Amino acid sequence: MTLFKKYIMDFMSIFKDDNTWNEKTIIGFLSFAIMVLVMLADVVSGLLGKDLVINEFIYNSFVLVTLGSFGIAGLEKFASKNEAR
Repeated sequence: MTLFKKYIMDFMSIFKDDNTWNEKTIIGFLSFAIMVLVMLADVVSGLLGKDLVINEFIYNSFVLVTLGSFGIAGLEKFASKNEAR
C-alpha cells in the first residue's frame, strides 16, 4: 500500500509550481501518440478492406493540441535562455 501511495504522491507533484515535469510536453506527446494510433488503425483497416471513418474535426483538434503543446513548450525553453542573458 505504501508503494501505491508513493506513486499517487509522485503523480500529484506534477501539479505543483516547483516540479521538474513539463506538463505541456506530456500532453503534446499523448496527443501525438493518439494520432499515431489512429493512423495505424486506419492503415490496418485499409489493408483488411474496411473503411475507418475518422471525423476530420476530431483529428484536426489533436493536430492543434500537439502543435500548440510543443510550440508553447519550445517557446518557453528559448525564452528562459534569453532571460538569463
